Amino acid sequence: MASYQVNGSAFGKLSEINWLLPVLILLIGSVGVATIYSATGGGWDLGAKQHLVRLLVGLVFMVIVAMTDIRVWFSMAYPGFVFALLLLIAVEFAGVSVNGSQRWLNLGIARVQPSEFMKLAAVLALARFYHDLPSWRVSKPTGIIGALIIIFIPVMLILRQPDLGTSIMLAATGITLIFLAGINWRVIISAMTVAAIAIPLFFIFGLKDYQRDRILTFLDPERDPTGASYHIIQSKIALGSGGVSGKGFMQGTQASLNYVPENRTDFIFTVIGEEFGFIGGLSTMALYILTIGVCFWLASQIKQVFSRLLIMGLTMTFSLYVLINLAMIMGLAPVVGVPLPLISYGGTVMMTVLAGFGIILSAHLHKNTELPRGSGLLL
Repeated sequence: MASYQVNGSAFGKLSEINWLLPVLILLIGSVGVATIYSATGGGWDLGAKQHLVRLLVGLVFMVIVAMTDIRVWFSMAYPGFVFALLLLIAVEFAGVSVNGSQRWLNLGIARVQPSEFMKLAAVLALARFYHDLPSWRVSKPTGIIGALIIIFIPVMLILRQPDLGTSIMLAATGITLIFLAGINWRVIISAMTVAAIAIPLFFIFGLKDYQRDRILTFLDPERDPTGASYHIIQSKIALGSGGVSGKGFMQGTQASLNYVPENRTDFIFTVIGEEFGFIGGLSTMALYILTIGVCFWLASQIKQVFSRLLIMGLTMTFSLYVLINLAMIMGLAPVVGVPLPLISYGGTVMMTVLAGFGIILSAHLHKNTELPRGSGLLL
């Protein structure tokens, strides 16, 4: 049934993994460890050690995921989506509230953020949906509605938490996959027309006051310099003060004097910019660009619809993490609370990002494994 050409032994699979991607991920994660160490004033136990442990454990987990047969992830696509959806619903009733947002579930031994799991689950479900769907039905109403259900039910639940950044990422990734699946251009133009009407209405009626305020602050950063504009203004000062080569490791004043809030999480790139300047910031971006490029290169080698869309979707999610965070830091986008992947401190994001890379490696490693074609979800 399956033309399974990967060496079945553990050593054989390890030897066939594309190791360039894990090496790049390790380099980016190491930047995160050093930056968190600096942002906390040299406090090894204030986040740097935890980040290193999570990185190393996550890399081992990523390799295990990579060695798992792609048919396992294929079979788990819909059940995983339903499970992630149930976790999001659980947040509605039993979620932990932090800083006014109810996004977490307390499992006793750890606190998890189900919306991060949904970023993986939605991509898996959409890739499976389009794998099962005949190509001629992609632009039909049933095909479009099925994909939109997978995308917008979790988006609406995440918006209620509220978490605008994750909602935008999930919607953008889903819409990109619809485009990559080969939807008709007439449908795309019609959707763009609807979006042009819906976005202003959503801005007026769909956003909470503080979310609307963040967008207005982005458009006019000087409107409230000690309030809503504070993050953006201090972030720009930190980036600008680094100059070309920076002030040196652990020599940044904006971070050490706590002028920039959340400097080990969402605004951690300001520490890199201040201490290592334009060169350090550009080098960090280059690592991200190389990582994204390798992922797209892996996708180009795959013919299976499920595996190809899976890699493209997960790569898109990672790319949006980077793009939104850096744009936010530079004042090119509103502040929406999106971390810089592998560098920002945070356990759930670290593990889900590394799990996503593991699935990408699995899809490439098992690219010659044939997957059954089904009748499609909701058709």
